[in-house]
Amino acid sequence: MLFSTSTIAAVALAFASTVSAHATMFGVSVNGQDQGDGRDKYIRTPASNDPVRDLKSPNLVCNTNGGKPAPSFVKAPAGASLTSRWFHFNPNDPNDIIDPSHKGPIITYIAPFTEGNGAGPMWSKIDEQGFENGEWAIIKMRNNGGKVNFKLPSTLAPGQYLIRQELLALHMADFRGDQVEGRGAESYPSCFQVEVTGNGEAIPDQDFDFNRGYTYDNPGLFFNIHIPFDKYTPPGPPVWKSRRMRKMKRPKRPHFINTVVPEARI
Repeated sequence: MLFSTSTIAAVALAFASTVSAHATMFGVSVNGQDQGDGRDKYIRTPASNDPVRDLKSPNLVCNTNGGKPAPSFVKAPAGASLTSRWFHFNPNDPNDIIDPSHKGPIITYIAPFTEGNGAGPMWSKIDEQGFENGEWAIIKMRNNGGKVNFKLPSTLAPGQYLIRQELLALHMADFRGDQVEGRGAESYPSCFQVEVTGNGEAIPDQDFDFNRGYTYDNPGLFFNIHIPFDKYTPPGPPVWKSRRMRKMKRPKRPHFINTVVPEARI
C-alpha cells in the first residue's frame, strides 16, 4: 500500500499529538439543567483518559472502571434532551477538549442497568453522529465546548439504565489494530447511570455485544481518514427504533444508590 507525502505527514502529526489529546466525560445536562460534576457520582469514571484499542478487552464497553457502579443516578424523563460534556485535563477550559487530529464519530448506546462491566449482548444504539457536511462529530463536539447533544427514546420504559457514549478517533485507523502495534481506531468510552421516568413501554432489544460486534476489519473501525472518501458508516447496529417491543424483567433497583435530581445551571 502506497501513501502520499501529505498522508504520511498527517499520520505523523496525529501520532505526535496523541500524548496530549485524550478525553473523558465530565458531566451531563437534562433538558438544559446541569447535573454537575458527575465523575465518580453518576459516571463510572475511568482511571485515566487513555483510549481503548483492544477490541477483545472488557474495557471496550465502559472503560477501566466499568464494573464499578457509581453511587447515584441522573433522573430524566423518556424523550429528554441530554447533553454530555467531555474534557481533557481542565473541565473549566472550553478549549481543553481533545486534539483536533482525533477525528471520528460519536456513538451512544443504552442497556438495562447492571452492576457489572457491561460486557455481553445487552446494548442498543440510540444515537450516532458521524461525518456530515464535511465535518466529523468529534470536531463538532470540540467546537461546541466538549458538548454532545442527544435524546432518550420517547417511548423508553421507566427504570434504571446504563448509557455508554463513545468518542471513536480514527486518526490511526488506516491500519488494523491487531496487525500493527499502536495503530487502529481509538475508543474513548464513558458510561453513566440514568433513571428514566414516564409511561413508556419500550425496552431496547438489539442485544449488541461490543467484544463480538466490533471487529478489526469492520469498515467503521478500519478506515483511512487521510485520503478522500465519499461516505463513512459508524460501527455497530443501526439506531434502535421502538417499533419492536418485548416484555422483560426490568433491572433491579439497588437500595444503596440515590437519584440525582436536576440542579440549577452552573
